Amino acid sequence: MPKVGIVAGEASGDLIGSHLIRALKKHRPDIEFIGIAGPKMQGEGARSLFPIERLSVRGYVEVLRHLPGLLKIRSELAQFFIKTKPDLFIGIDAPDFNFGLERKLKRKGIPTIHYVSPSIWAWRKGRMGKIKRAVSHMLALFPFEPAIYEKANVPVTYVGHPLADILPMEPDKQGARESLKIKDDKLVIAMLPGSRQSEVKQLADLYVKTAQLIAQEHPDVQFLVPLITRETRAIFEQAMYANQAYETPIQILFGHAHMAMEAADAVIVASGTATLEAALLKRPMVITYRMPRLSWWILKRMNYLPYVGLPNILAGRFVVPELLQNDAIPEKLAETTLRMVSDKTLMQEIRAEFTRIHETLRQNTEEKAAEAILAYLP
Repeated sequence: MPKVGIVAGEASGDLIGSHLIRALKKHRPDIEFIGIAGPKMQGEGARSLFPIERLSVRGYVEVLRHLPGLLKIRSELAQFFIKTKPDLFIGIDAPDFNFGLERKLKRKGIPTIHYVSPSIWAWRKGRMGKIKRAVSHMLALFPFEPAIYEKANVPVTYVGHPLADILPMEPDKQGARESLKIKDDKLVIAMLPGSRQSEVKQLADLYVKTAQLIAQEHPDVQFLVPLITRETRAIFEQAMYANQAYETPIQILFGHAHMAMEAADAVIVASGTATLEAALLKRPMVITYRMPRLSWWILKRMNYLPYVGLPNILAGRFVVPELLQNDAIPEKLAETTLRMVSDKTLMQEIRAEFTRIHETLRQNTEEKAAEAILAYLP
């Protein structure tokens, strides 16, 4: 029975991992998966040695605070895998955690596959040597990534992005609105402040104040705010209370992010995977992000690309606006959003670019990834 070590770091990795496990089991139903897995991967039969939430930490300051616990988990996992000798190890995203683990395992003769290339094309160019020591094979989600690895002689396969296979080429705006009982003639804006409590704390006040300003200009508006935990919902509700937003038409949803975006005319979204989801759902968006000052200062010194949102990175230009850190203020965010939704030609151009991106990323990802991985199994 083949044994595969597997570690995913957060909700997006759990989703990717669950699809990968399902695809691999179609070919090899006898594979056993063990490591760190979220609920979706566990639903496909993976066994988790630690809760996935322990790895869901973002930002330099936040990581430093949790560093002793993270290093302890990584050390225990390394010892476990070196002792049990799986046929293969798959690290899904979480590069800062997984590369250190992969390097130890590769040194001991365990093949290591990393699924989701880190954004070396955007920053930390010196990372390639570290990746080469850690990874037997890289699975890349974006079409411009393989050339970077080929140049460094790191085996790589472009597999496309799993979300491009999952999400429809034509989103069902009317169906989503019917499900949410929203009239066709409403201006609908989805607001996605992130999945982590730290992100929602940084952005909730900004989003509520922005909604209030937009509602003053456009009274016939509906805001949809999908949040996945009670904790993040409580943070957002507290921001509504603090800003006395009782009359502002904000509807908080438990999850249903895709439905909220499908129903929307535009999306205000925290930088991250949700920007790609919005693009694949062909939704014009304003990307915004705030983080603690020290984390931002470190990030700015890391030679970032001129843009941080995946839709802009994939297009190689500013298709949609980005308001980050000091630019992320309610007045700018409200004005930018209203200017975008009032420009019908711009909205059409954005949707056309997002359709092109979707076609490029739709590659039957699960099967391509499974094919590359099966070559390493006995």
